[in-house]
Amino acid sequence: MTDQLPASDAEWRQRLTPEQYRVLRKAGTEPAHTGFYTDCKEPGTYRCAACAAQLFTADDKFDSGTGWPSFVAPAGDGSVSLRKQGIILRRTEVRCATCDSHLGHVFGDGPRDRGGQRYCINSVALDLERDA
Repeated sequence: MTDQLPASDAEWRQRLTPEQYRVLRKAGTEPAHTGFYTDCKEPGTYRCAACAAQLFTADDKFDSGTGWPSFVAPAGDGSVSLRKQGIILRRTEVRCATCDSHLGHVFGDGPRDRGGQRYCINSVALDLERDA
């Protein structure tokens, strides 16, 4: 799917559900503890719901207690891009490196023994490709 990315906002609206569009294209956030993958423990690869690019692996997922799926690292060096946000409340936005969709944010309060990062990602931004 990554080779046929929509070129216009109207095409994104057509491809995505209204909730996916709100989060992925308009940088929204789903309410805590409502996402499908928050408590998911199944092995596999998490892909971008907008373009199917590989983003995270289940091996790097952990229970942060925050109400959103959390990962210690992206699947590969080029799978996500980071953007600094805010003047008063500083945080770092996580975006899909392939289609530039908003995924969530990264914080420095993750497990110290696994790098200290917490990639806090909206479930609606993900599709789990389960291991066979």
